[in-house]
Amino acid sequence: QYSSNNELVQAGWSKCWSKRENRPYWFNRFTNQSMWEMPILGQHDVIVSIEIGIPVTPTTPRVPISPVTPRAKPWNSTTGTEDKPGQPASALYRPTIIYWDLDIQTNAVIRERAPANHLPPHPEIELQRAHLTTKLRQHYQELCYQREGIEPPPESFNRWLLERKVLDKGPDPLLPSDCDPIISRSMFREVMNDIPIRLSRIKYKEEARKLLFKYAEAAKKMIDSRNATPDSRKVVKWNVEDTINWLRRDHSASKEDYMDRLEHLRKQCGPHVTAVAKDSVEGICTKIYHISVEYVRRIRQAHQTLLKDCNITEAAEVQDRLVYCYPVRLALPSPNHPRVELHFENDISCLRYKGEMVKVNRGYFAKLELLYRYSCIDDPRFEKFLSRIWCLIKRYQVMFGAGVNEGMGLQGALPVPVFEVLNKQFGVSFECFASPLNSYFKQFCSAFPDTDGFFGSRGPFLNFSPASGSFEANPPFCEELMDAMVTHFEELLEKSSEPLSFIIFVPEWRDPLTPALNRMETSAFLRHHMSVPAFEHAYRSGSQYICKKEEMYYKAVHGTVIIFLQNDAGFTKWEPTPERIQELLAAYQVSQRTLGSPVPSSTSSAGAPGSSLGNPQGTERERLRALKTLHFFVDNFYAGHTYHRVVVAYRPIHHFHICS
Repeated sequence: QYSSNNELVQAGWSKCWSKRENRPYWFNRFTNQSMWEMPILGQHDVIVSIEIGIPVTPTTPRVPISPVTPRAKPWNSTTGTEDKPGQPASALYRPTIIYWDLDIQTNAVIRERAPANHLPPHPEIELQRAHLTTKLRQHYQELCYQREGIEPPPESFNRWLLERKVLDKGPDPLLPSDCDPIISRSMFREVMNDIPIRLSRIKYKEEARKLLFKYAEAAKKMIDSRNATPDSRKVVKWNVEDTINWLRRDHSASKEDYMDRLEHLRKQCGPHVTAVAKDSVEGICTKIYHISVEYVRRIRQAHQTLLKDCNITEAAEVQDRLVYCYPVRLALPSPNHPRVELHFENDISCLRYKGEMVKVNRGYFAKLELLYRYSCIDDPRFEKFLSRIWCLIKRYQVMFGAGVNEGMGLQGALPVPVFEVLNKQFGVSFECFASPLNSYFKQFCSAFPDTDGFFGSRGPFLNFSPASGSFEANPPFCEELMDAMVTHFEELLEKSSEPLSFIIFVPEWRDPLTPALNRMETSAFLRHHMSVPAFEHAYRSGSQYICKKEEMYYKAVHGTVIIFLQNDAGFTKWEPTPERIQELLAAYQVSQRTLGSPVPSSTSSAGAPGSSLGNPQGTERERLRALKTLHFFVDNFYAGHTYHRVVVAYRPIHHFHICS
């Protein structure tokens, strides 16, 4: 490295020599940015001091890391190997359709931060974590069947992981091990909602009659077999007998009559059924949590054994200054990685380690390569590139389950035209909830800093504290996570005097109204909010990195509320004027005309098997009737109230951006 003037050094720049090109270049250690020309202070990524304020968005080369790092050989994405000296480099695979824009530079500003203390990812450890997480899912399924005679509610294990990570202070990036309380409200609520039986949308009168009879029999059986109070037995038996007598004598009832009777029966019996099932369901939640704690201990022990020869590097000195946000850096160096095999099957990249294969579309493989070039600073020869991609994809596959289309809704993203308008009209350059697989910008927050940081992640959003910038937030549709998100938004907006703006996209759940939506609509920082009706807008599929082109978009089965939370400076800079709002709504119409596709089968995954509560072909009256039927009372043993209203409604989780 060559010496340079003090101001450039303070800004993170150093002058280096490229042996490959035989000439000097400039490299920024904070942003991983490289330039042939001498950088100009104030126009590039690092803000030199707090006093000078926050300059405009920097300009950087439109190709990732122009000069090759010294002594590094260029990566060949076509063959999955390094180019040989003296041979022309193969052309980079260019996807026919692009669902991202990695040229947009960030305007998100943070205070410089120390490297993170997460253990570096390794395929062997990721394989062990995958096996143990699969076993934990199996334990959950067995407990639900043995204790309550039901199948686990669809996606409930995935939502348990999201809800637990909001509270978890444990060391594992995926499995919880240090939560208070240990009983998950999310898991308790979802299992209880399916007791004594799971309800689905009814299409015909005979189905409604059978469902009513089945519920009555199940409620009576449960109250007889559990330790219920005399009053509970009396109430449930009287209502069940009354319902069965009604079914025997009234053969002219319509489907609506049966559904009304079912709703009445659930309201009368629900609190008593909940009371007798409480201890058993809490036992399920507690057992799963304690098994998770044991699995985390095993994973941690194996990981530390693997890294015993690695010493923590000396942490770089952190100054109290503002810088443009940069990817998560790990304090621990990565050990040598084992070989991961790569081959291509038409447009699919296949990566295999010890017989475990993960797949990714070649276009998205090329995207990951670009993100890696932008963000990774410890692997200039791309020696760990394939193993880190394998760990990344394996982690997300394990989190979302092995079922067909399971968890794909958790990773959904906004349509490309909407992102383009957000950037053009509101200066958005950062996603608060994304992943390297589904991000539109190259700067984003995601669930797993250890695997995702090498591909541009700034870490979990709840641990990310920007001082300035314009952000898009499309969180996983988990109520506990959304509530924590709102708290974080308001804390950031309260303490920052620099321009700060959050544009949030959440489901329009108003029956009952979710706490997060209520808090945002009554927030002191609310500048504007609007709704996009159900079936009139689309999301990008969570499986976009592997799905077919015609499956890329699907219509939303619920309305989406768009909320602008801004401080005064943010409102001045990015005001949601009528003209800008019109542009945003028009972008949704563009995506409807050009990118929309039918609702995939996975959208029913949050309901019962075969549930068609979200079927766009059903009438609005039928959908409302189905949702209304599922309302009932659950004894709220956590809040101290006698009864707490819970809706067992079809609330599909359409977005990844996992809990942060």
